[in-house]
Amino acid sequence: MTSEQPPVQPEPDVARGLTTEEANARRERGLGATVAPPTTRSYRQIILENVFTFINMALLGLGVTLALLGRIGDALISTGVISLNIVVSLVQEIRAKRTLDRIALLARPTATVLRDGEARELSPDDLVTGDVLKIGPGDQIVVDGRLLGDSRMTLDESLLTGEADPIPRGGGEMVYSGSFVVTGEGCYIAERVGSQSLVNQITASAKAFRRTLTPLQREIHLVVRIALLIVLYMEFLLVVTSLVRHINLAESVENSTIVAGLVPNGLFLSIAVAYALGAVRIIRFGALVQQSNAIESLSHVDTLCFDKTGTLTTNRLTVEGVSPFGMSEEEMGRVLGAVVASEPGGNKTSEAIAARWPAPSRPASSAIPFSSARKWGAVVFADGADAAEGGAGQPLRGLYALGAPESLRRYLAGASDPGSPVWEEIAAQAQPLTRLGLRVLLLAHDPDAASLEDLGDESTLPTTLRPLGLVSLRDELRPEAREALAAFTQAGVQPKIISGDNPETVAALARQAGLPADVTLMTGAELDELEGDALGVAVEAATIFGRITPKQKERIIQALRDRGHYVAMIGDGVNDVLSLKRADLGVAMRSGSQAARGVADIVLMQDSFAVLAPAALEGQRILNGMQDILKLFLSRISTVGLVILSSLVVGVFPLELRQGSILTLFSVGIPTILLAIWARPGAIPPGSLVRRLLRFILPPALLSSTLGVTLFFGVYALRLSSGVRALPPTDADFDVAQTALASFLVFCGLFLVIFVEPPTPWWTGASRLSSDRRPALLALALMACFLLFSFIPPLGALFTLTPLPLIVYALTAAAIVVWLLAVRWVWRANILNRYLGMET
Repeated sequence: MTSEQPPVQPEPDVARGLTTEEANARRERGLGATVAPPTTRSYRQIILENVFTFINMALLGLGVTLALLGRIGDALISTGVISLNIVVSLVQEIRAKRTLDRIALLARPTATVLRDGEARELSPDDLVTGDVLKIGPGDQIVVDGRLLGDSRMTLDESLLTGEADPIPRGGGEMVYSGSFVVTGEGCYIAERVGSQSLVNQITASAKAFRRTLTPLQREIHLVVRIALLIVLYMEFLLVVTSLVRHINLAESVENSTIVAGLVPNGLFLSIAVAYALGAVRIIRFGALVQQSNAIESLSHVDTLCFDKTGTLTTNRLTVEGVSPFGMSEEEMGRVLGAVVASEPGGNKTSEAIAARWPAPSRPASSAIPFSSARKWGAVVFADGADAAEGGAGQPLRGLYALGAPESLRRYLAGASDPGSPVWEEIAAQAQPLTRLGLRVLLLAHDPDAASLEDLGDESTLPTTLRPLGLVSLRDELRPEAREALAAFTQAGVQPKIISGDNPETVAALARQAGLPADVTLMTGAELDELEGDALGVAVEAATIFGRITPKQKERIIQALRDRGHYVAMIGDGVNDVLSLKRADLGVAMRSGSQAARGVADIVLMQDSFAVLAPAALEGQRILNGMQDILKLFLSRISTVGLVILSSLVVGVFPLELRQGSILTLFSVGIPTILLAIWARPGAIPPGSLVRRLLRFILPPALLSSTLGVTLFFGVYALRLSSGVRALPPTDADFDVAQTALASFLVFCGLFLVIFVEPPTPWWTGASRLSSDRRPALLALALMACFLLFSFIPPLGALFTLTPLPLIVYALTAAAIVVWLLAVRWVWRANILNRYLGMET
């Protein structure tokens, strides 16, 4: 870690910290922290990304040009639709942001600060330079500072350096915000707060530009870019046509505005609204989305990895009993109580033992805190430390180690030998307990050891330990675990339980949660023997992983991803941070460590992973809704583009600007917003999205453009408005033909809304039957509104809709009916698939 060292400050009173008056005075001098809460995008970002897009600026610029040329009505109509989309999206996103910001405050990291001699839980916003903060395992360092006194700990600085190896730190050394305590505890003084901290300096510019796109977002970007290229080519053709035919500037700008409107910029707005709505929906289930696209990612998950402790269980342990070797249960209980009271750090296991056998802390010459990588901790007592208050019992002397029996075996005298009676006795006592789903720990002792060297996860013990006994603890299974696992299994998501405990213990709990008894078990030792494809095959086959270290857990996640799986990881501890970052989707428990919450995409606010089932349904809702929206947008773009290109061959432009605006408003503007809100959860159809879109889009686009152009030129050629066939076609004839074409395209677009969400079997062919009749009712209501505009001249004039003769109404209606039946037949008979040679 490289950074300019701050000026050395006087050593503060560690027991007292600052007083409230001193803290207030420092804040007034500008030495206070200003830390923004973890939140969604800022208001500035929302406005920039929704308003100041390239296509929005192009359309608004064309509107301003029309206004300057005196076409005020056309300018207002052309910019009205895009303005409506912008306003709706801004309102939706800002409402969602406010809701998410309020909930996000609950998941903010806090700091234990000494003020007026008392430990207080404060927000990082309330810190000032010179504050003394207490930290322990799992805590996040929220400001830069210097460790005080004899504080020693191991830190995870991977969020700052990208290196996963824990870093030892001691008194006088700098610690940096964004890192987490893995082992050890102590105090540090805040020396750089707010924007001065290293993590804020590193991320000041990176945060603004880092953006990870989901598969759906990448597909939408591709669609928009392809459409933009096509539009640019069409704009080039319009410029050439205007020069050749000497078309006036106002008409050229009007035509260019219609073509520019073919770019489906509304897709970006739709997906932003869909993400925001999805995030707000799952708040009521107890899930906080920290990455906007996390819900969509959840719908892709096919493998769910999680730890036993804190996920499958409540992370509450109770002592079941002890199995001493050569001592009484009472005496072993007293020793266990003294050991966990004197060992630095602490965890759920030590809390459970301390609750059963409370004891005061004893003087220790050295200690090694428990580590999930080593799976043991140890303490060396100074000579004559009493085992109980008042000096009762045998004095505690030498080294006491507490940890997993398998991890301590190599340090037990004679236990490593094959057929060792020492180890056989331990195994005979432990195996029946692990089969019951109990967590089993071994207490071992070396009376002659005088000190230990704390080397973090590389620490070792003397090989002269002798076992004192086993202690068994019971995990409390979460009440919702069985139902949640059943829901994921039914959805095709394969659960994998990864734990540091004995695999038999984990399997016993898994069976209680409803997993079958014949699941495959795998240990960390077996995992270390595998590499490459062999590792991937074994990880795919196994369901229970026991005695796994944090690095091994990360290997499991990566191996699954290398095999093509979309992996979600649920964790709650510091030892889960690496695997949470490695997974496609990281999920953390709110009651877990700040480290886990800090790197997670979703935080479970009620500590229940059962919420992921409805959250996955929200992801399916987003994907289904966006597929419907893509179908409508691409169908409109293809149809209008083909109509314009076909008409330009003849040398005319087939639509007025206002007619293009009402076509966009009725066929995609209003329907797509409501389809995003009404989208239904459900399994995503298998196969290629591109093929599904092509199968839906090509038939209506080809038939709409063919019949539309035929109707347009047919009505224009018949000169029906004049009533006199001998006269040449007039401008009124052209207006009638344009109105007939616009009416035909609007009705075809609205019928597509019904085909996208078929309310009855008759409408199926390109989409699955829907139980929701709201899209069909919306389409019918919009058809009625369009007819109202057509039959009332003042309303029709707003969108340049000319009153039509009855025979033109009849021809238009006939063209719509022919289109409706032809599209349905092409879909149902798989004509396109057969022609292209694609599988059905």
